[in-house]
Amino acid sequence: MTSPLPPGAIPTTWLAFRTDDWERVDGAVIEEKNVCIQVNGQVLARFMATPMELDALALGFLRAEGVIAGPEEVADLRVGPTSECVDVWLTHSAPLPDDADAIRTAGCGGGVTFDDLQHFAPGPFPDLHLAPEQLIERYYEMRAAETLYPITRGVHASALCTPEQTLIIAEDVGRHNTLDKLWGKAMLAGVKTRGRIIVTTGRISSEMLGKAAKMGVPAILSRTSPTSRSVSLARQWHITLVAYIRRGGFRVYAGDWRLRG
Repeated sequence: MTSPLPPGAIPTTWLAFRTDDWERVDGAVIEEKNVCIQVNGQVLARFMATPMELDALALGFLRAEGVIAGPEEVADLRVGPTSECVDVWLTHSAPLPDDADAIRTAGCGGGVTFDDLQHFAPGPFPDLHLAPEQLIERYYEMRAAETLYPITRGVHASALCTPEQTLIIAEDVGRHNTLDKLWGKAMLAGVKTRGRIIVTTGRISSEMLGKAAKMGVPAILSRTSPTSRSVSLARQWHITLVAYIRRGGFRVYAGDWRLRG
């Protein structure tokens, strides 16, 4: 590849078979590393992630897990020189969960969370009225803004939006990580998440829905499927859950009243 690669993309080569011929291709793959978050000198979590915007990833993860209520509780945050560890010092103590040192994958398995969503109940969401065309526009606006997917393919993206525009986008090999990065980037930029929309390329699992609910997001949409538990929770929490979004339409599994008036 002749042009410089963006952070998160690693150069590689592969053999491509086309009809009756082989071709060596110069390209790139998405970077994946075992990332560690340490809080007050102790390991809180390890998971696989794309080692970029790790400050935002750490902030968003800590906020999603209820370790902090906002960036003002962070006294110091430093990303290690190899981008494999984020060292966070808080203005208060932070007890660690029992399984804090577990390593979770970035692929089809679950992300890292210490919450039992059965006992979680989000507060009432702000009023939000959506036109179907706005959701389709925001989804394709996010796809056009991706920097890593056109080069590496195997990467997820999520965006924080209003009905009228895309505000923040985050990319990572792990779909859960994109939501943590979104929340962290929003905190760093002073952008509120409550009452916004989340657009994502990843499957909407219960953990994904839980992160969105904690952000105060009343609507989440994806190019792919929800799970049975996320559909059940979305209906229970009054979240609009949209999946299989395409140019010609989408499916609404919960909260259709936000779209239908």
